[in-house]
Amino acid sequence: MPCAPNPTPYNKPPSRYPPAEFTAHPMQPPPPTPPSGPALLQVENLHAEFTTARGVVRAVQGISYSVRAGEVAALVGESGCGKSVSSLAIMRLLAHNGRVREGRVVFDGQDLLTISEEAMREIRGRDIAMIFQDPMTSLNPVLTIGFQICEPLILHLKLAPDAARARALELLKLVGIPDAERRLDQYPHQFSGGMRQRVVIAIALACNPKLIIADEPTTALDVTIQAQILELMKSLTRRLGIALMIITHNLGIVARYADRVNVMYAGRIIEAATARDIYRNPRHPYTMALLRSVPRLDRPRRERLDPVEGQPPDLSRSIVGCAFRPRCRFAVGACGEAPPALSLTADGHAVACWRTDEIATEMRKAS
Repeated sequence: MPCAPNPTPYNKPPSRYPPAEFTAHPMQPPPPTPPSGPALLQVENLHAEFTTARGVVRAVQGISYSVRAGEVAALVGESGCGKSVSSLAIMRLLAHNGRVREGRVVFDGQDLLTISEEAMREIRGRDIAMIFQDPMTSLNPVLTIGFQICEPLILHLKLAPDAARARALELLKLVGIPDAERRLDQYPHQFSGGMRQRVVIAIALACNPKLIIADEPTTALDVTIQAQILELMKSLTRRLGIALMIITHNLGIVARYADRVNVMYAGRIIEAATARDIYRNPRHPYTMALLRSVPRLDRPRRERLDPVEGQPPDLSRSIVGCAFRPRCRFAVGACGEAPPALSLTADGHAVACWRTDEIATEMRKAS
């Protein structure tokens, strides 16, 4: 079924919005120094779907991106856009009713979707580690912290129990947990939320992985602890040369910590560029809307927030045209005819929008 028609005329924005105004966001990150060299992870035309009682949910629809060693890449979007599903597909951890229908996930020269399950178990935890949203559900409540850190060391690195415990002690100190010797014999419920997240990071770092996937790693933490955890993750990945992929909807995290950004909407990547370019010169209406919805300290206190109106589409239904069309203030009739492809510009900025050039022209006139 096609998307519900947009109640607003396609050729002009809703009345409560200003015309086409957009200024560079104050959260702009510093000029990037992106890592060079070949891609460590290359995701190519990945499709993932789930079979449900309501039909097939096409959660990921042909996304492609890459991550280099030592790089911090971000996957950004609203809840339900397919960010977490794409990471679970990479790790081959989809639920029993999910499957990867098409695509390739090339990690360090081999396609993770074609290797055996035994070979994939060797890669999980050793070469690719994952940090999940809630550390309390990631940690086993009936096993000590020391046991849970030692387990991958014994399984993957074949360390003796004493050597594994010594390494676990080093890791707890590395992630900033005080009194690490005593803490090794404690249980997850004896740690605060921030400390539990540090333990999860320690487990992720245990086998010196080449890539860490962090899925909303600071969701349940207050802002002070968030900053500490993110600074820790970035400093460790820089120091150890580990690639880090952050999955988040928090644009503040993206501005401060990411080198490159992939913006997802309705299972597709609709814009990709360096973090600085995304904040300085967003080119997709959805990215612009996300940035406008963030409170700004350089605006009057009484100014109303500018939320992204409407809801994301139902991915169990067929979508005709651009998925963002019903919520887009720049939409025209042509946007409902076919989905735009992700096109790369000369400066390395990729965007999937039929009106990119026209919108950019309007922005320059407005400024």
